[in-house]
Amino acid sequence: MQESFDLLAALRKLGYLQTTRDPLWWPASGTFEVVVGAILTQQSRWEKVEASLSALRKANLLTLEALSSADTQHIASLIKPSGFYHTKSQRLISLSQNILKDFGSFEIFSREVDRSWLLAQKGIGMESADSILCYGCHRPVLVVDSYTQRLMDALGYTFETYMELQEWMQEGIETNFDKVKRLYGEEADIATVYARFHGKIVEYSKKHIRGRKVDVLPLLEAWEEKI
Repeated sequence: MQESFDLLAALRKLGYLQTTRDPLWWPASGTFEVVVGAILTQQSRWEKVEASLSALRKANLLTLEALSSADTQHIASLIKPSGFYHTKSQRLISLSQNILKDFGSFEIFSREVDRSWLLAQKGIGMESADSILCYGCHRPVLVVDSYTQRLMDALGYTFETYMELQEWMQEGIETNFDKVKRLYGEEADIATVYARFHGKIVEYSKKHIRGRKVDVLPLLEAWEEKI
């Protein structure tokens, strides 16, 4: 594999994405729920996040307006399954208040927010910011995470920073976007491709990474067959 397009093609040949929960992979894409999920999933498994989101939804607190005026302890009790619930409760409420103060609504936020604004918020790092931009705001941003890094390491590529890895991953798609369109057999915008590409990587990694062992043989075989 010479570039990230090769990885995308191999993952597609292997049948990823396998989930049908959302066209963009992240549940409830394009909604405020993505913002909440991006905070809750920090140092937590998604199954735990879903339990927290369900509790917030049942309490009618999974909206920007409701969360911005919620009680910190109440939110903490609802999101307990996600871990670090006191810290996450404070950050969710503060973030909601800042979104309302600076943008007025989630709709305006999703159109106008940028990475620098997100990174200025307490508790939001590069991965969380890009998750919000990609899945919440449908921006052409490819989320890279520890799964991406471990997979690329196993394929023989090493990157020193998040930005270096992200730039390499995005460049391989952007420079081959004509091939991407042929691969999908349909008109696909780059934001959607990025969203689904990250999902493919996560799904593959969860199945083929066990401890320190990263099994990339299925990827290599799929790519060789394609060639």
